[in-house]
Amino acid sequence: MILLNKLISLEPYFQFLVVPCLIFIARILDVSMSTIRIMFVLGGKKNYATLLGFFEALIWIVAIGQIMKDITNVAAYIAYAGGFAGGTFVGMLIEEKLAVGKVIIRIITGRKADALIHFLKTAEYGVTSVEADGHDGKVNVIYTVIDRTHIEEVVSVIRKFNPKAFYTIENMRFVSDGGIRKERPKLFRKRRKVHEELH
Repeated sequence: MILLNKLISLEPYFQFLVVPCLIFIARILDVSMSTIRIMFVLGGKKNYATLLGFFEALIWIVAIGQIMKDITNVAAYIAYAGGFAGGTFVGMLIEEKLAVGKVIIRIITGRKADALIHFLKTAEYGVTSVEADGHDGKVNVIYTVIDRTHIEEVVSVIRKFNPKAFYTIENMRFVSDGGIRKERPKLFRKRRKVHEELH
């Protein structure tokens, strides 16, 4: 009887403190999963995306269920919205750390790009270059497809050789195996050495 009375006395704290905290955590989890799931969908990883979708929906239903039990609990609404914002931020951080997939870097420069192309090839990045007509005359257009984990080092190479070059980075849904070299320990060491030469 005493235990029951204590639980009843703690109910307001449970409804206005514990439940909102649980909803906040649940929303951070499911929104983070949603961000990562979209990344996997764009990368064509169906199995991972499907699994994350299941748990994302399950957590969302649990969070909504808690809100619907007491629709007058304003703290639950605030926790729901706060969890959504926090989950978006956390999901983006995780996505940046995972850096799954490949991107295409397109470089357009009016300067001679022989040194830049040679350097990229030395680091064993696949490079395709063509001459094109730009707004102010002839330009060189260079394409390279790389893992997202290598974006920083390739961009540093571009800035070293062609500081004023215009470049874009785009996510890729699918890449055939023909033009992409498999990563090897020697290649990692070679690229690290090339990257260190820039600094």
